[in-house]
Amino acid sequence: MSSEIPVKQIDPSTGTSDNKNNTRTVELYASRKKIYVKEVKGFFQRIRNVSLTALMGMYFLFVWISVDGQPLIHFDLPAREFHLFGITFFPQDLILLSGSLIICAFGLFFITTLFGRVWCGYTCPQTVWTFIFMWVEERIEGSRSQRIKLDKAPKSGVKVAKKSAKHLAWLLIALATGLTFVGYFYPIRDLIADLLTFQANGWAWFWVAFFTAATYLNAGWMREQVCLYMCPYARFQSVMFDPDTRVVSYDPNRGEPRGSRKKGADPTELGLGDCIDCGQCVQVCPTGIDIRDGLQYECIGCALCIDACDEVMDKMNYPRGLIRYTTENELEGKPSKLMRPRTFGYGLALILMILAMGYTIATRVPATLDVERDRGALFKFNGQGRVENTYTLRIGNMTEVPQTFSISVSGMETAQILTDTSITVDSSDNRALPTVVDVDPDVISSSSNNIIFTMTSETDPSLVLETESRFVGPNR
Repeated sequence: MSSEIPVKQIDPSTGTSDNKNNTRTVELYASRKKIYVKEVKGFFQRIRNVSLTALMGMYFLFVWISVDGQPLIHFDLPAREFHLFGITFFPQDLILLSGSLIICAFGLFFITTLFGRVWCGYTCPQTVWTFIFMWVEERIEGSRSQRIKLDKAPKSGVKVAKKSAKHLAWLLIALATGLTFVGYFYPIRDLIADLLTFQANGWAWFWVAFFTAATYLNAGWMREQVCLYMCPYARFQSVMFDPDTRVVSYDPNRGEPRGSRKKGADPTELGLGDCIDCGQCVQVCPTGIDIRDGLQYECIGCALCIDACDEVMDKMNYPRGLIRYTTENELEGKPSKLMRPRTFGYGLALILMILAMGYTIATRVPATLDVERDRGALFKFNGQGRVENTYTLRIGNMTEVPQTFSISVSGMETAQILTDTSITVDSSDNRALPTVVDVDPDVISSSSNNIIFTMTSETDPSLVLETESRFVGPNR
């Protein structure tokens, strides 16, 4: 199935649109055409290599690091505990997860308004693993032209050997990825030992296999299809773009009209622009687009076309920057602003959320105290003629060691606890403590009074919690 869509044509003599009604036929439902990405070296590729090495290093190493016998990062779902860099979080800390997601969202919005899809080009997991798989493919099957020739060649022993070696390497990387991911939920040393001895449960086998297959298919076979059709970011990114957003762009005013020429030829004398129409920018693009057609949602901002074009400009003794990170305003000769109202708003929201999150974590008390008053009876008089209320104290210990807590009560004169005032709670455990409080009826001024329970750790005196409740007495 095909359709005709309007396109903007560039006048070769001026580099501007001729404003004519032009159309071209586009296949709406077409099978994927394999993209053969040419290897390129340059400034932005070196930046990507650094970010890739750092991200992959953290991903594969953090799962093996332990602090005081506890994994550095461990999402213990059966115990409902989440250990992150020496801090244990519980389901009660769900607000922190919400805050983290909001920070990530505003951070993405802020970066996008400034530099477009730079996240996709340098740090997105799909990009990171795809570039690793492409690197392996180049090492085994050769350069772009060699890979094209290999795919067109008839089946042979060499072809089968290279293809088999490539897919085996992909599967090994995918398996390491799956094992590592599951290792953040199932301690990696125990996971590998249990898998090798067939002691692991069925879910461990399933998730290792699932993430191995997902990595192999996404980075090895689907690649740009994930970015073009599955990733929602490609669809809503334009909402955050404006004429001052710095993105990978081709400068038509300098490059048009394009055309081939000999090295050292003066483009002005030939009536040409700086673009020699070599197609290198297309050959290195992992999504298979031509950046010279203008800003396209398929562009992931990886800047490989910049490195490729700069390399060609160097060979032609032309200035670099025919393709560069720039803004729409700069291409039109207008001034460009770094900070705009939208950017300032996103940045301010991001800073406020980071401060709020930092304050919440810094002031977080790794224990809980919930007080439930017995609603079955309002109050009663005991043998000493004092008024009694019954409560249930639910105490949670979110530290890494057992804690002994002492309980006291305040807020009303003569108030005292008749039951146990000390309780020991194991690490990551919760216990209930039935408690009875009595008060001299002479000091009770109303039927409902504020009362405060204070819990102090004898193990760690800095760990103190207070919770307010109600004490009910006779109505005076």
